[in-house]
Amino acid sequence: MAKKYFGTDGIRGTVGNGAITPDFMLRLGYAVGKVMARHNEGGRVLIGKDTRVSGYMFEAALEAGLSYAGVDVALLGPMPTPGVAYLTRAFRAQAGIVISASHNPYQDNGIKFFNSSGRKLGDELELEIEAALDEPMEMGDRLGKAVRIDDAAGRYIEFCKGTVPWGTKLRGRKIVLDCANGATYHIAPSVFRELGAEVVTIGTQPDGHNINEKVGSTSPAALQKAVQEQQADLGIAFDGDGDRVMFVDRNGELVDGDQLLFIIALHRHQFGDGCNGVAGTLMSNYGFELALKEREIPFGRAKVGDRYVLEMMRENHWHLGGESSGHIVCGDVTTTGDGIVSALQVLRALGDFGQDLHQVKALMTMYPQHMINVRLQKRDGVIEHPKVAEAVAAAENQLGGRGRVLLRPSGTEPLIRVMVEGDRADEVRQLAADIAGVVESVGAA
Repeated sequence: MAKKYFGTDGIRGTVGNGAITPDFMLRLGYAVGKVMARHNEGGRVLIGKDTRVSGYMFEAALEAGLSYAGVDVALLGPMPTPGVAYLTRAFRAQAGIVISASHNPYQDNGIKFFNSSGRKLGDELELEIEAALDEPMEMGDRLGKAVRIDDAAGRYIEFCKGTVPWGTKLRGRKIVLDCANGATYHIAPSVFRELGAEVVTIGTQPDGHNINEKVGSTSPAALQKAVQEQQADLGIAFDGDGDRVMFVDRNGELVDGDQLLFIIALHRHQFGDGCNGVAGTLMSNYGFELALKEREIPFGRAKVGDRYVLEMMRENHWHLGGESSGHIVCGDVTTTGDGIVSALQVLRALGDFGQDLHQVKALMTMYPQHMINVRLQKRDGVIEHPKVAEAVAAAENQLGGRGRVLLRPSGTEPLIRVMVEGDRADEVRQLAADIAGVVESVGAA
């Protein structure tokens, strides 16, 4: 059975269009409740959400569906995605549900699921839920009850603080936090202030419509400006649901997920028990790979998507993984990507190194990367075509181990993405253009 609704990161769509409607959410809640009841009698399901105005409507619909299926519900209110994962474990719930479209604009929404261990659902459970969506809704012997957990935010704040060693202090650091008008708005400032930092905030006035709007990890210009205006030591930006993080150094320069993951890996390599390996993706910067190789830290590339990163981490028993987008998983302290936890790991590393972010990020050289999206009506066989393979081989031969070439089809659009990395920006751009031209001509033939 193929999945009709679930993607690599739950279910997403534009509100009112396609799957994301109140009626669908009602049926989804019922399907989830029925499937969970088959696997574990009793227990309850937690529901958290970000700050989109549609979250109120979908929260009510999911609650009704779950209750009709006989499942008890605990409402968390606005809560970062990783916060829901943690609280699902902490309350020993059957499952956790997050209503969020992450870094997307407010018009979109989606659903993410966690199992009782605070990890994303496996394919088998997702397929079972898909099948249950087609079953008629019938009330059983009982209706589920719903309660609201009033201290959910405080519990998650304490968890975040507990992921760094007792006694870790941020006193003396001036930090600008950009919460993207999203789910971290009422949590992240408390975490960093309670650890002693002087905190300046932006993106902490959600109104249901301004989530990710010109703020957050996908729009860092506001944070870069604020760091320089405030003469802060650094800035930290989260996305709408709090599972991604980006930094800005004291000079206003952006520090992305690859660089942050390198800092965490280097810290574990030099302190404590060492770093046993790092899972990146096909898009991880080549300079990141070389910096880890220089220090003899194992590195692997998974397909793009945090699900695949987590799979590689589990297969290799590695503790670290992530994407250049800032989705970083510190598996020795939590089960999923967590922007706040990852930020604290970076700050802990800077403290132990005795250097600021601008100095430590210079230990890794980022390679120029250029991508061209080639739009084609038919993509079948294009990447494998002899002319394309010849163009790729010629580019790799010219780079001579100083970079890499990657061609991959888009998962959502009729595109083939042509990406080239190397140590010279002009060469990278030209090679990408050359390969893209061949791809376009083959696709048009």
